[in-house]
Amino acid sequence: MAAKRFAGKWLFWGAFVLLAIAAVVFTVRPDPVWVDLATVSRGPMEITIREEGRTRVRDRYVVSSPVAGFLHRVLLEVGDPVIPGELLTEVDPMPASTLDARSRAEAEAKVQSARSALNSTRQKATAAEAEADLAMRELARLQALRGDHFVSEERLQQAKAASDRAQAILRSARFDEEVMAHELAAARTRLEVSAARASGNGAVERVPVRSPVNGSVLGIIRKSEGVIHAGEAILELGDPGALEVVIDVLSFDAVKLSPGVTVRLTGWGGGTLDAVVRRVEPVGFEDVSALGVEERRVQVVADITSPLEAWETLGDGYRVDAEFVLWASADELQIPESAIFRRDGQSLVFRVVGERGELTTVSTGRTNGFYTVILDGLSEGDLVVRHPGRQLEDGSRVRVR
Repeated sequence: MAAKRFAGKWLFWGAFVLLAIAAVVFTVRPDPVWVDLATVSRGPMEITIREEGRTRVRDRYVVSSPVAGFLHRVLLEVGDPVIPGELLTEVDPMPASTLDARSRAEAEAKVQSARSALNSTRQKATAAEAEADLAMRELARLQALRGDHFVSEERLQQAKAASDRAQAILRSARFDEEVMAHELAAARTRLEVSAARASGNGAVERVPVRSPVNGSVLGIIRKSEGVIHAGEAILELGDPGALEVVIDVLSFDAVKLSPGVTVRLTGWGGGTLDAVVRRVEPVGFEDVSALGVEERRVQVVADITSPLEAWETLGDGYRVDAEFVLWASADELQIPESAIFRRDGQSLVFRVVGERGELTTVSTGRTNGFYTVILDGLSEGDLVVRHPGRQLEDGSRVRVR
């Protein structure tokens, strides 16, 4: 009976000691670290530069008074369409002295110069028309081969972009031809008016001011009637169907851009438009941001390659958001950039296995600031810790928030 009491006491105290040890271990062991997790996944990835831009009519022409005189009121409004030769306004020439021999020679030289410039622009327009025709035939040829899978979709898109650019260059060349014809007419008008005065004809007809181009009124510089000097601006005309996009880019980012880089245009009130960089200007300028920070920026000019029907409501000076695509891939293993930290020149993450975080070395590739490509060290579906804190160590227990 005593032996049973003795064994019972030992059993009681042994269990008591084990429970005490377990309580101490449970009390002193570290609490799990609360973490946020991210899954290693595969998917498309892009590296882009996003800036704000504005549209601009590529070819603008300022109509000026060919003679000094009295300007009649301009009845046109901004946005009104005009055609070549359309009467914009009229100028009553003021009495002026006859040109002397030197001034007449200069006027005749200007007529000859304007005639030569017109011939030059006509040759350029002919060359541009040939280039546009060749680009259209090349596009038609590739489209015919498309059904037989003899040409890649990328090659077809390049041919379409080349055809669109050639058409834009042709429109610009024809615009320049119309402008040169107007310059020649203006030079002839001044010489003819002087000749009429020299012949003693006191009655001078009104000088019409006509549109040199096919386009729209972009601005009215002088609307009211009154005395006007020769060469003083009256109207600004342009073709709103030939728009380009001007984007002010930080000089740090501008060095990464070159002609041909793809651009996506959004934030203008319609769908996404495709564009391509045509020119990165070699001269920077200083700008002050909304926060008062001085920045060095560079103007980048892009051509819209989407069909005109997709952006026909866009006008001159409209705001757009431009996204330059520097690099793109359809399938990359990636994780959030916030999960990676550096130590001793290595890229590390905490990979969660079970309920513990394991310190794992990874090899990284390109990053867009939000996600980073993983070349080695992780597999698709692995869980990693976002924003790992200092209290997290290799083997630490973790708990998901």
